[in-house]
Amino acid sequence: MTLIRDQVFDEERALYGSRGVELVNCRFDGPADGESALKECRDVKVQDCYFNLRYPFWHVTNLEIEGSELTPLCRAALWYTENVSIRNTKLHGIKALRECAEARLEGCDIVSPEFGWSVRGVEMKDSHAESEYFMLRSERLHFDHVSLKGKYSFQYITDSVFTNCDFDTKDAFWHAKNVVIRDSVVKGEYLAWYCENVTFENCTLIGTQPLCYCKGLKLINCRMLDTDLSFEKSEVEATLLSPIDSIKNPRSGCIRVPAVGEIIRDDPESAGEILVG
Repeated sequence: MTLIRDQVFDEERALYGSRGVELVNCRFDGPADGESALKECRDVKVQDCYFNLRYPFWHVTNLEIEGSELTPLCRAALWYTENVSIRNTKLHGIKALRECAEARLEGCDIVSPEFGWSVRGVEMKDSHAESEYFMLRSERLHFDHVSLKGKYSFQYITDSVFTNCDFDTKDAFWHAKNVVIRDSVVKGEYLAWYCENVTFENCTLIGTQPLCYCKGLKLINCRMLDTDLSFEKSEVEATLLSPIDSIKNPRSGCIRVPAVGEIIRDDPESAGEILVG
């Protein structure tokens, strides 16, 4: 590895096409306002660096980032990049991590609208995110101990697992397919409409009108709080541990619940069984 330490780069494509470089305590900032500093690079290690310019990591293979900061001006930071490890780093630029594959994030602070679009094979743990349209159209996600504040999260994702997470986000998991959420709290309006083969296990779900128009939906030992008009037109198997405000026209399956405030049956196709007590 070629070591580059304590340097400042602000020119266009400053290290374009580099192979085997280790950057320590470097700054990508300055009056030249250059873009794409590390585009088309391979085997790059970044330690304690500061990125304040656009598009630094496009088409990079084998990238490690540790203890660094990507500012709000560092927009679209990682695109088309594969085999990525990011630890203890601030990712604060819009549109970070798009069309990337096999990325591992740990101990990160993410403030990035439109984060994680069309990514494949992303592991995230012990991190916090604030984002709109978080992880849109992504696949093979595995999150553990991740907290999120956002909107419209995890829409159109597939083949993913979430454990010990805390999500505060409306319209989450719309059109999600083949997803498992365990031991987590999910708060927000209109949860998981139009999803397919989604399972919530030992979760707490909070918010109005959840889980409508679903296929193959399962809830195992879950609690639902402030959840009215639930399960409309859904195929659902559910075992709930707490009372629910209201259930509306489940299409099929069986819902087991200790108590329910109101059962609404005004659709002739509503054939889902509701067992109370």
